[in-house]
Amino acid sequence: QVQLVESGGGLVQAGGSLSISCAVSGRTFGSSIMGWFRQAPGKEREVVAAITWVGGRTYYSDSVKGRFIISRDNAKNTVDLQMNSLKPEDTAVYYCAANIGGLSFTREREFRYWGQGTQVTVSS
Repeated sequence: QVQLVESGGGLVQAGGSLSISCAVSGRTFGSSIMGWFRQAPGKEREVVAAITWVGGRTYYSDSVKGRFIISRDNAKNTVDLQMNSLKPEDTAVYYCAANIGGLSFTREREFRYWGQGTQVTVSS
């Protein structure tokens, strides 16, 4: 089992920055991919960014590319998402998820483990 706990959400003004973090515990594998997803009210959940535990290869959705940075600390077992130049449309519940042994950065069904989510609200 893998446990994921997000922290760091909150309210920020448009143009500002916010960092959220995911603490990972339990049994993980070197081939795992960690992802950040988000779900806005009335919309489907979407992948925002993802990173491999080994090698640190990253993926970003077009909507956040150039503004968000995903990183992982293998020693601390955390995955962080630094969000810059935030826009009101970034408002959502952000979820940390783990794809253990899978290959996809974006296929949601391969991410079997999920955190409880953290709210990020960007005011205009």
